[in-house]
Amino acid sequence: MAGKKDYVNSMVTSNRDQIEYHVREILKLIGEDVEREGLLETPARVARMYEEIFAGYEVDPREVLGVTFDEQHEELVIVKDIVYYSQCEHHMAPFFGKVHIGYIPSGKIVGLSKLARLVEAVSRKLQVQERITSQIADILMEELKPHGVMVVVDGEHLCMCARGVKKTGSKTVTSAVRGQFHGNAAARAEFMALIKD
Repeated sequence: MAGKKDYVNSMVTSNRDQIEYHVREILKLIGEDVEREGLLETPARVARMYEEIFAGYEVDPREVLGVTFDEQHEELVIVKDIVYYSQCEHHMAPFFGKVHIGYIPSGKIVGLSKLARLVEAVSRKLQVQERITSQIADILMEELKPHGVMVVVDGEHLCMCARGVKKTGSKTVTSAVRGQFHGNAAARAEFMALIKD
């Protein structure tokens, strides 16, 4: 995850030869000439890419939050527009977008960059957007014990835009609401208004 440590998926590293072999075989099976210049290094490039884009398997998302700080701020804290990239577990096609996180502390806050690291840890694996949204909210509730958490994720899914129904530009929006945000329409509305600015 950027800023602290660049994680890689060590399973990919350990199995690089097999991954390269299978990528080469897939290229053959789709009708490509694996001996042509542009594809000679593709299997190795794909294996190196997998080390990075599947690095979330190497990280405990709870640990990336690290140290919390005692602070008596009990008003809404928002970090918005956290860019994420993930891979759809149904088609292994990319999806990407932005995550917006809001929480109401109950005596503990976390470094703001840690929220971005949490997004990375959760999204850098085979995923679905709905699970990313819920996992971020649940981890924050468990680790920070805030009064409430709200997470909104928007995403563009290549499995929907580039294949199948081919609806380019369509966005999927998911939300997770925990704690005080559940019963407080004003708090939800404040969060939604602030992430739109």
